[in-house]
Amino acid sequence: MEPNQVLVMILAGGEGKRLHPLTFDRAKPAVPFGGRYRIIDIVLSNFVNSGLTRIKILTQYKSASLEEHIARVWRLSPILDQFIEAIPAQQRTGKSWFRGSADAVYQCQHVITDEQPEHVCIFGGDHVYKMDVGQMVSAHMSRNADATVAAIPVPKHEARSFGVIEVNAEGKIIGFHEKVQDPPEMPNRPGFCLASMGNYVFRTEALMDALYTDTGIDDSKHDFGHDILPAMVKEGLGVYVYDFMTNVVPGEDPSVPGYWRDIGTLEAYWEAQMDLISIHPAFNLYNTRWPIRTGVTHDPPAKFVFRDAAQARVGIATDSLVSHGCIISGGRIHRSVLSVGCRINSFSEVEESVLFEKVRIGRHAKIRRCIIDKDVEIPSGMEIGYDPEADRRRFFVTETGLVVIPKRAKLLDDGSMKVMEPNG
Repeated sequence: MEPNQVLVMILAGGEGKRLHPLTFDRAKPAVPFGGRYRIIDIVLSNFVNSGLTRIKILTQYKSASLEEHIARVWRLSPILDQFIEAIPAQQRTGKSWFRGSADAVYQCQHVITDEQPEHVCIFGGDHVYKMDVGQMVSAHMSRNADATVAAIPVPKHEARSFGVIEVNAEGKIIGFHEKVQDPPEMPNRPGFCLASMGNYVFRTEALMDALYTDTGIDDSKHDFGHDILPAMVKEGLGVYVYDFMTNVVPGEDPSVPGYWRDIGTLEAYWEAQMDLISIHPAFNLYNTRWPIRTGVTHDPPAKFVFRDAAQARVGIATDSLVSHGCIISGGRIHRSVLSVGCRINSFSEVEESVLFEKVRIGRHAKIRRCIIDKDVEIPSGMEIGYDPEADRRRFFVTETGLVVIPKRAKLLDDGSMKVMEPNG
């Protein structure tokens, strides 16, 4: 595989409604993850680590913070023909914004024409996984495929949310079912379906032909999973599956199955964060051979202060990730993820929670199963996550009782909350 034969296009324009209120004023790929990263960092790290460094990121919905992050953090070497660049929606082909994933690529077709790649990787920008994409591209090239779709087995009850693939013995896709209620099971694995990960490699000519055909179909949703790929399969083109479970990532434990999460809901997002703090995390941030990359800040190391056991004033963290710039000042955190610059004050308790940048927890406050967005201050003595009915009267609460407090929300001493207007 020659890296300069391949252009990467990352779809990062989705609204992410199911992650509200975290996406009230930021794109889903810009949502923080793992303390010091953003979701887009995971996808970009996979490509850079794979040696694929000609990358365009297609943005649309509330993309300011995402584009700023890309511009400030992800600067590669132009002298080596390496680039990571954001392309905002521009209505280049008409007066509409992106009408679907395929239309986003169609409206940005000038990028493909300018770069003249032989193959185009089209990946989503909002999933959590590790993957050597070069192995998928090599498999695609070896089959002389028109398109290759990365896929992973999922339980049938979950597969209704995905595109489900049927393949023959040679791995050629013979059926594509996008988010159907009764998806077909894998022949050799009852109870499981082969789900598309939303990650594709196309031969450039086949991609452009499919996009031009699709744009003339009035009732098309202009979506890769719903329209483009099923049409290519129906035409008998060479559309093959790539088994994600065969992908080998350097430095990862070969006995651990491949990790991939679609963090499209608040519960899935929170669960993915909790995965990080297990003793042997399936998604390992500590693999130096496959690092998750992001920007460098000048914040000081995390600090833990006070050890007054007699007054239960001990600064301590257990089974947690604590980012730089945090001060655990006489409070206790357990099974939690703290982003940069958080402060946990004396006698407070934080458990099974995710704190974004510069969250402050007041004295004697108790927080459990919360996601708290950046620049929120929890007043002294406040309890959140212990009384579901009281929480629902004040906050955003999911069906499972997970409490989400929006960015820069103002929590008042009487327990009420004022949500600040999104600033774009």
